[in-house]
Amino acid sequence: MKKTILIVDDFENTRKVIEFSLKNIEHQSLMAGNGKEALALFDGRDIDLLITDLNMPFMDGIELVKNVRQIPKYMFMPIIMLTTERSPEKQQMANDVKVTTWVQKPFDALRFVKIIEKCLK
Repeated sequence: MKKTILIVDDFENTRKVIEFSLKNIEHQSLMAGNGKEALALFDGRDIDLLITDLNMPFMDGIELVKNVRQIPKYMFMPIIMLTTERSPEKQQMANDVKVTTWVQKPFDALRFVKIIEKCLK
């Protein structure tokens, strides 16, 4: 069954690489360049997974996740934080807002697809 995955990253190339990986496993994607754009997409439509960068302009990934977790329909949706950030403090902040998993950039595409599939089960 096709799932809808929202990809949020301020770098278009990263969004495109993730989107390409998702097409190979037959999921559809929505894309946003920052947390503020992404938040506008949580308007009642079906979104099965959020993949977000941490450091972005206008609204970072932590703030995005905080806001999404306040919307009843998306409260328990799996969320992957995909980031270059290595700080244990930032990882703890992500855990505090209930990010499902943390993935470091650069990432191995095959391993990342497995993480996505696991989150969607």
